[in-house]
Amino acid sequence: MPYASNQGVQIHYEVAGRGDPVLLVHGMFVNWKTWRDYGFVNAMKDEYRLIMVDVRGHGRSDKPHDPKLYEEELLATDLTAVLDDLGVAKAHFLGYSMGGWIGFTAAKYSPDRFHSFILGGWHPYSDMPGHDPNPIPTLRERGNEGIVAWLGAAAPLSDEERTNLLANDVEAIIALAQNGRSDFRDILPTMSMPCLLYCGDADERHAGAQACVNELPNATFVSLPGHDHLAVIYRGSDEILSHITKFLARIRVK
Repeated sequence: MPYASNQGVQIHYEVAGRGDPVLLVHGMFVNWKTWRDYGFVNAMKDEYRLIMVDVRGHGRSDKPHDPKLYEEELLATDLTAVLDDLGVAKAHFLGYSMGGWIGFTAAKYSPDRFHSFILGGWHPYSDMPGHDPNPIPTLRERGNEGIVAWLGAAAPLSDEERTNLLANDVEAIIALAQNGRSDFRDILPTMSMPCLLYCGDADERHAGAQACVNELPNATFVSLPGHDHLAVIYRGSDEILSHITKFLARIRVK
């Protein structure tokens, strides 16, 4: 089971497929298996080397309880530690929800390590809806059962998914959530690499994700009709995968 170390914190990752490397970062409460369970691995593994990270506080990565150990630069350097562990100089980035936020941190702190950014279900503005969802009250009151109920309302959960959600370290998730989400608008003009942003049109983050494309030098926006934030992954993965694979094919590394 592969791990990379970043200042003493162990970051678990899994690798599948072969080809140009793509680093994938999941949303809050879940883990690398999201990409497997919703078809991304099967759809992409024949063309790409998929590097799927468990964000610190999740999955098999370490789960510190100190909020200072979830600062944005640390989350970004977790990714470069994984790339370094694999000897990968540069990769494409694919992230959804919290993974989209971490993508903006990577664009800020280590842009030279990524050929492109695919950012779903997130936007870079602190003054627009959906920027900083706060799970702490639910976690404090109901623990992981509250998260199971919330995610289960979007789509039926498998036994494995329910087990994984119930296994979350509540204090680690709270420590992560206590860190505010930065406003990244200042870095948008510097993100000259190809970017693809996508969001469901029933997601409150939609307006911000669409607006920021106008500030990115080389970006495309995909709107997914009828999908809210969770449905994009749970029910719309096939739809967005067609856009992702076409985007990557256009910018294939020589």
